[in-house]
Amino acid sequence: MTAKRTLVMSRDDIDRTLHRVAHEIAEKSPDQSVPALVGLKTRGDLLATRLKRILEDIFCAPLDNGALDIGLYRDDVEISDSIRELRSTDVVFDVDERRIILVDDVLFTGRTIRAAMNGLFDLGRPQRVELVVLIDRGHRELPIRPDYVGREVNTRSDERIDVRLTEMDGEDGVFLVSQTE
Repeated sequence: MTAKRTLVMSRDDIDRTLHRVAHEIAEKSPDQSVPALVGLKTRGDLLATRLKRILEDIFCAPLDNGALDIGLYRDDVEISDSIRELRSTDVVFDVDERRIILVDDVLFTGRTIRAAMNGLFDLGRPQRVELVVLIDRGHRELPIRPDYVGREVNTRSDERIDVRLTEMDGEDGVFLVSQTE
């Protein structure tokens, strides 16, 4: 078996999508209140940093931005695996009574977001939590729905989405990966 990669989003598509999502966030901001962004490691935090730059231009104000490692909160991996791959959480601002926007690359079963909310609430009690995902591929196991979606991609459960970002992978692109014989 070999893997077939199909381009779903190019670098330009990702950039346009992040700009669109940033404008949607701004439109839903009461009294132009500035949200704080918390990206999920390892690619959600990179997307959150990109969104932060765009939103700061829109709001003409600085935004708080952090990164959350959810390894210890996951219920679908072994604890020893979580500890072995533990990354640091970097949320240096107070989340209490704040509008927090969680950012992740792909929404699939919802388990990652459930773990992220547990981790976020260990840091404090936000006023409101919203969710941005670059790709929503369906197949939900938990009742979690994003507030802002870059693109919906219908997939089979045996396929996967591979998000590549320059900061980590040396290229930008979103690929649908399927096994072929």
